[in-house]
This record gives sequence, structure tokens and C-alpha cells, in this order.
Amino acid sequence: MKYEQLAKRIIEHVGGRENVNSVVHCITRLRFKLKDEGKANTEALKNMDDVVTVLKSGGQYQVVIGNHVPDVYKAVAHVGGFAGNEPSSDSEDKDTNAFNKFIDMISSIFTPVLGVLAATGMIKGFNALFLALGWLDQESGTYQILNAVGDALFYFFPIFLGYTAMKKFGGSPFIGMAIGAALVYPNLSGLTAGDPLYTLFSGTLFESPVHITFLGIPVILMTYSSSVIPIILATYFASKAERGFRKIVPDVIKTFVVPFLTLLIVVPLTFILIGPIATWAGQLIGQATISIYELSPIIAGLFIGGFWQIFVIFGLHWGLVPIAINNLAVYKSDPILALSFAASFAQIGAVLAVWIRIKQKKLKTLSVPAFISGIFGVTEPAIYGLTLPLKRPFIMSCIGGAIGGAVLGLSNTQGYMTGGLGVFAIPTFISPDGFTFGFWGSFIALAVAFTVTFVLTMLFGFTKENNKPDTVQEPHTAPIQKEEKLAVGDEVIASPIQGFVVPLADIKDEAFASGALGKGVAIIPTEGKLYAPAAGEVSALFPTKHAIGITTDNGAEILIHIGMDTVQLDGKYFDAFVKQGERVEKGQLLIEFDLEQIQRAGYDVATPVLVTDVKDYNMIAATEEKQIKLGEPLLTLGMS
Repeated sequence: MKYEQLAKRIIEHVGGRENVNSVVHCITRLRFKLKDEGKANTEALKNMDDVVTVLKSGGQYQVVIGNHVPDVYKAVAHVGGFAGNEPSSDSEDKDTNAFNKFIDMISSIFTPVLGVLAATGMIKGFNALFLALGWLDQESGTYQILNAVGDALFYFFPIFLGYTAMKKFGGSPFIGMAIGAALVYPNLSGLTAGDPLYTLFSGTLFESPVHITFLGIPVILMTYSSSVIPIILATYFASKAERGFRKIVPDVIKTFVVPFLTLLIVVPLTFILIGPIATWAGQLIGQATISIYELSPIIAGLFIGGFWQIFVIFGLHWGLVPIAINNLAVYKSDPILALSFAASFAQIGAVLAVWIRIKQKKLKTLSVPAFISGIFGVTEPAIYGLTLPLKRPFIMSCIGGAIGGAVLGLSNTQGYMTGGLGVFAIPTFISPDGFTFGFWGSFIALAVAFTVTFVLTMLFGFTKENNKPDTVQEPHTAPIQKEEKLAVGDEVIASPIQGFVVPLADIKDEAFASGALGKGVAIIPTEGKLYAPAAGEVSALFPTKHAIGITTDNGAEILIHIGMDTVQLDGKYFDAFVKQGERVEKGQLLIEFDLEQIQRAGYDVATPVLVTDVKDYNMIAATEEKQIKLGEPLLTLGMS
């Protein structure tokens, strides 16, 4: 439980366990369905060290964590008791619009299998690469076994989606799996090899041979392996049927009679009606997307490549995932998601430029892991940590992604299997015919997107002044007084605020007055600005911004608490200019607060400045001045 404390804080700030309908995770983020998003403390979550950012999209409250989100999810599920608590139809927000409900449904159904789907796709992709390079023979046992590992999940996809879709719709997952298994049952799929009994809808788009009947009703046998739409529709109807049977079947026989009746009704209905209609719908959707693509592959590439990162930010990319999988099932290839391939490399092109040109140490440090993640297609750390806050680099990455997408469209690059992200997606572009121009086009698009974005960001992503991005500002500093020379290990803590010095014993709050929280003094401020009393790191910043902790470069732990009981203001009248974990220099502006409004609200503005690690010092001496200016010596710490 490495992330237990983080999990507790996340649950607390999303409004508590009772405010959570469900929670799942994708590659980088926790996706909550909350009963009331108004109860969530978004700012507090954003200010947490291990949280990249918070988004609200598609009816979900998304807490972006990063690459280690699976471990954080496990901790959240354990601490909150959410294990197995994936979204269900019972927990839908009645006020959510239809589009958001659709995006939420798709993401909830596909998210649980996304990791395994990518992994098996990578295995199949590398197997295809080894075959194309002549390293493996198609008849060899090695190729056959690797192909089975890579192909099995996608071939039996209806079984896996039967589980996740039934869970989403509030039914019994194993009933969903049984429906999916029936759809890919080998003996039924083999019946289409013989002569048909007769043909339905002759001369139309839906002309279909009939090989078997059920109670005299014709059954149009479709190929349901790798399909998506039929099982989702079937489980939706199954969840409704199961819920209805549960209301009328006596409890004593409910355990086996409800599944019996549900399967008996839904499976034949799926083969007779739901399956064929869903398959035809899938073919029409596939034909529509291919037709749009064929109108102008270049324009399609410009659009998807340019807007892909924006789709990811708002979770809208989930709307394209089932279309792509449907195209793979119907046409054995898909150009839609292939057009997004270059976007992640455009993003890391911007990150590299930021790393080279930026002068802020924290951003430079963040650039390295963001670049590495982006190579493997995980761009959230780059987007939320660097390019989006800096604005211009993100815009340049969208331009680079659009140009890369146009190259992919021009090259007619197609995906022939599911696979990984980033560089791991390259083998998915290998055609059954071998290395086509579309495959080589993916390398060209990668290089173009990366290079264009890098050059654009270097040229236009920064202001001329000090080569800093538009949104980066110099820290506010206050004049610092000269200090007396001290013994090695000693330290002087400067006054972070100007005002009148009072002993801690005179503070109305007993915890501060008793020295239980640390030793120091209090200042009655005459100005609503708080500055860093020493160089160091922000070790704590309360979400309400009324208190801040700093660990100095010499190791002193300083706590500054603005006013008494001001936590009740919930951040009102406070504005922080730093974040937890950020390095600060002595005299840097940390917090501004409206002194007059806080006093009008009836709060005592006495501000304790404390040394909390008192055991590490033999002497903590306070200034004898009654009135102090900003930057003047306030506390002297002695270790000798």
C-alpha cells in the first residue's frame, strides 16, 4: 500500500466515499463518477504532489495521475472499498447529456481491457514484423503460438466486452460473458460453409443466406468474432431482461432461474434480430468513416492529427475507438486511429524544445520523464505538466500533429491490428502483404511531426525576453537585509512579512501559544503579502492557502500560518503564487491575502512563524524588535 495516504487524500477531496458512484482508470487517470461534483475540492487535488491535474469531461471527474495510475487505483479501490465498483447504469447522472453518456459508456466498457488489448496487439505486431523480416516462418510453432497470444483476445472480443458491458449496464457480468461466448461458438460459425436453405433480402444491401432456423424463424449467421456493436447491444437488452426477471422470480430460485431465463431469451434474440441489425449498422458506420476518409485523406489527417491531443484532454477520443475496432473487424484495417499516430511525437518535439530553451529548473526537470513517456505514446505528463500551461508549445504540437496526420493520410497508412502506443504502434501498420508505402509513411510522419513541432517551438514558442514562455514570470522578490555571519550549521530566518512582533504566548490559539506546534513568534501583519523567509522548497501548501511549510536549504522546517482559524475561509481572500514541491528563493512572493477583508470577516490576523523541527536545534532565538520590516532577521537557529 505504497499509495495508501495518497488514496485517502484523493477520496477525501472528491467528496468522500459516499460521493463516489464508481471509479475506473485508464492509462494515466482515475475516472470518477461522482454524485455531486460540487462537493469535490478540485483546487486541493490539483495542488497535490502526485496529481498532474483534474479534468471534468464526458460526465466523468478525471484525476490525472500519470504512468503509475494502476497502483494508485488499487490503493483507491482498497481504501474506499470500490473494488469491482465499475460504473453501472444504476449510477448514471440523470442530468448528463446524451453525448456525455455515450462517451462515458464507451470509456467504461473499453477501459478495463485497454491495457491487455494493447499488449496483445503489440505481440501480434512484432510477430508480423518478424514474419515480414523473414525471421519467422508462418508455419513455425513459434509464429503460431505468438499469433495465438496476439490474436486470441481480439478474436474472442465479444466475451471480454460481454463482461465489461454487462457490468456497465448493471447486470451480471458472467451472463454477458456467456452471451459473448455463444456469439463466437465454433460449431455455429462453421455452419455457414454449406449451401444455404434460402436467401433473405435478395437484391438489397442486406442480402443474407439462411443456413439454420430457430423454432422455424430464420437465423442469419454473421461472423461475430472481433465484433463490438452486437455484444454491446445484446448485453444492454440482457441487463434489462435480467432486472425484470429479478423482480418476478422468487428469491429461493433466483440464483439459477434468472440467468436461465435471461440467456434463453436474449441469446436467440441476438442471433435472430440484434446481431444482424448490429452487424449491418457496423458495416454502415465503417463505410461512412471510410467514405469520409476517402474524400480527402490529407484533410482527414490534418483534422485528426491536429485535434487529437485536444480530444485526449476532453476524453473525446473514446468516440473513435469503437469505430476503429469495428473497421478492423469489418475491413481488416482502419485508417482513422492511424491518423493520430504522429501526434505524440509532435508533443515530444515540443518537450525537447522546452527542455533546451527553458531556464526554470523545475520545468527542465519535468521535461525528461515527459519526453520518455511521450515516446511510448503517454503524453499526459507532457501536456498537463509542460506544453499546455506554457500555451505556445501546445499550439505548436497541434500544428505538428496536423502536418504529421496529413502525411499519414497522403501515405494511406492503415492500422491492421490493435497495438501499443507511440513507437509500439509502428508494427501495427504492417500490411498482410508486407512492408507497404503506408508502413514507411508512418516513419516519415513521425519524423515530420517531431521536427516541425521542435522547430516551431524553438522559433515561436518563447518570448524574446530571456527566452521564457509567455506564462512564465519572474518571481516577485522583496529587498533582503544583510545578515550577520554565523557559525557553521546556524541559520537566520528572515521575516516573511512586515508588521508587529508578538510572543507566541500572546496568541489566542492554545496550540500555537503552548509551543506544541513549534517555536517562534507571531507577526501582526500590516501588509497582505507573504514572502519566503529563506531559500528552500515548499514542503506543504494547504489547499485553503492560509498556511505554508518551507524546508530551507539548511534543513530547517518552517511553518507560517496566516491568521487564526482562517482555514474556515476555504481559500477566500488568499492567492498563492507557488505550489507544493516547488523550489523558492529567499524573498520570493509566496502568498497574497486581503488583510482588510479577513479582518472584516472577524478573523484574528496574527501570523505565527514557527520552527517545527525544534529537536534539531540547541537554540532558537527570536528578534527583540517590536516592529519588523520584510527581510529583517526574525529567528536565529543554533546547532552548536
